Amino acid sequence: MYAEVTLVSQRAADYDALVFVGGGGSKLLWQDDDALHLAREAAASARVLAAICLAPVILANAGVLQGRRATVAGTEARTIEAGGATYTGPGVTVDGNIVTANGPRSSTLFGQRIDELLA
Repeated sequence: MYAEVTLVSQRAADYDALVFVGGGGSKLLWQDDDALHLAREAAASARVLAAICLAPVILANAGVLQGRRATVAGTEARTIEAGGATYTGPGVTVDGNIVTANGPRSSTLFGQRIDELLA
């Protein structure tokens, strides 16, 4: 499978939620200007903004976790703290319109929390 759209062509206003999926590949987006811009747009417009596993680092690097509670894969806890987040530990954390989760074991609850915010 391959990408059908580019990040640069997307606007957060076109979506009800913006979800960054983790895993090793998400590291490619940690400093990606287009991903960071989308995260900032979603946060500024009070859209649901979510990230799981390693992807919450994108949110931290975008500056949208400043003063928020959040979680991430444990190896990157200090990274999101450096971005201004309060690390909450394993599981799922909801802070306003932002949902973060630490990994695959939390994926069902992660999806449920996103669904609740969209309801």
